[in-house]
Order: sequence, then C-alpha cells, then structure tokens
Amino acid sequence: MAAALYGPGGFYRTNAPDAHFRTSVSASPLLAASIVPLVVAVDEALDCPERLDIVDMGAGDGSLLCGLLSELPSDLARRAKPVAVEIRPRPREIPTQVNWTEVPPSGLNGLLICHEYLDNIPCDVVEVTEEGSLQQVLVDPMTGEESLGPLLETTQHDWITRWWPLSEPGDRAEIGLTRDQGWAQIVGGLSAGLALAVDYGHVRDQRTSGAYPVGTLTGYRDGRQVTPIPDGSCDITAHVAMDACQQAGASAGADASALVPQSDALRALGLEPRRPPISLARSDPNAYIEGLSRASHAGELLDPASLGSFWWLLQAKACQPHLDGIVWT
Repeated sequence: MAAALYGPGGFYRTNAPDAHFRTSVSASPLLAASIVPLVVAVDEALDCPERLDIVDMGAGDGSLLCGLLSELPSDLARRAKPVAVEIRPRPREIPTQVNWTEVPPSGLNGLLICHEYLDNIPCDVVEVTEEGSLQQVLVDPMTGEESLGPLLETTQHDWITRWWPLSEPGDRAEIGLTRDQGWAQIVGGLSAGLALAVDYGHVRDQRTSGAYPVGTLTGYRDGRQVTPIPDGSCDITAHVAMDACQQAGASAGADASALVPQSDALRALGLEPRRPPISLARSDPNAYIEGLSRASHAGELLDPASLGSFWWLLQAKACQPHLDGIVWT
C-alpha cells in the first residue's frame, strides 16, 4: 500500500487526486472560508503571537491552504506562516509566502490541518479464520489476489482487541496502529495550538455494531470505486478509527479534545445553508445566483448523508480555542 501510494510511480506522485475522487476541498471553496473562524480562535487562544503557523498536511494542489489565506483578516494574514506538506511538486501558482515541503515541520505554534490525510496512511488488514485465529491479509500487488498471511503481532492483536474486536469467521478490519502513530507524531510536533484531522472514519460503537463486517478498505479511480489493487493505478483508502487516534493524540500531549461530525463542527463555525431572499433575484440576479450556489455548497458540506459525515478530531495543546457549540474534554 505504501509503495502503491507514495513510492516511485505511486498514485500520489503521478496523479491529481481531484480527477479521481471528490472531497470537501474540491467541492467548494466554502470549506476554506469556513475554517477562518477556527484560525481566529486559535490565534486568540495563543494571545495573537507574532508568528502563527498554519500547516496543511497532504496539501494536494494547495487549494485549501491558499483559500484559507485569502480569507484571513489582514493582520492575521501578515503574521501567518503557511506550510504545505506534500510529496507532489510545488504548483507554479502557489504564492511565494507558502513554504512547500515534503518534511513535516516541528515546534509549531498555530493550526495544523490534516484533511483526508490519515485515511491514506498505509495499514494492515486482518481477517478471522474458520478456526477463530486473527491473521493478516496479504495481496499480490499485480493481480489483487488475496491470501491469509501470518498471525498478528502482539501490538496488532492488542489494538484489535481494544478498538475493533472481531469474532465471526470472515470478519475483517483495518488495524489502525499506523494511523495512531502518525497522528501522535503530528500532535507531538505541535508546541502550542490546535491539530485538526478531518476524515471519513468511525468510532467503536459503530465498529462493534457490525456496520463494517469486512472493513472499509477500497480504491478509487476516475470517480469510481474499484478493487483496491496496490499497483499504483488507484487511490487506496480505509476509514479511520477516530477514537483510537484521539487517544493517541492525548498520549502525545494534547490537553483538550473534541470529536464531532463535520456537520456539527461547521455549524459551530457559523456555516448555514441559507438561501438568499427571492427579492434579490429581481434587484441583483447575479448576487442571487451566487447566494443559491453558496447555499447549495453549504448544504452538501453539512449533509450527514454526504460530506457532512466526515469526522472532525480537534486536539489542542497549551491552549483551548473558544468555539460555540464545541465541547472540549
């Protein structure tokens, strides 16, 4: 999976992801604008430092980070130090203000965003055998043919037992250890501020309810869901155990946490799908059309049956941003 996504000729080194699947970022610039109040809240919680780091992990084409910067208040924009962490080459249109790097920075003071980043951290798959043992699932990277491999290592077994217990033969799950470790490293690189993970995910109650009997591993190519053959031709992704990541972030030093659906998070940041008054259609048709478009985009970002089903994991260190509607634990 690692080679198929990030190795030489890997999917993320040779493809523009927007051509293969749709995200909140590609759906509308409204997402970037909606995150501005979060940046402001983090800035205020840090007493408006002279330097406010804003880091986008897995920045893609940089549209989320650039959209966010364009919406910031002028004083905050002056103090912002934006960093895009991405293995793809720097697009020519990216402002010189943005530091484009493959290496995640550390010692950060500000906001660190992981938008659909954790779901692409490679992970192992486990299956319950007819005898009831837990074995790794192996795959031929050229044909996609699967076979059962070795028994789980102790740390893998412990993770499954705690976070995604399996019992029936044929049941499968993705082992989230690598995601937990990746997120803990991200939180650990934050000196003060907020780490935000936005992703398709699940929590233990959903997993134990039988909602995912064969896990969530899948592939995407050309806008269609495909078999996740790790040959570099498609995106390979699996939902994230967000509660396990939350615990990992707390162990890495987060002082306060909140785990909420995207619909709740964006409403707390002030986003509502308000249609413009019909009278505007007569007085300013262009503004009316723009208002309808904005309402449509907001509705999609908030829809729990669509992009609103993303999870938002917010973990703060050495500060606690004030956000109406967000309960910190």
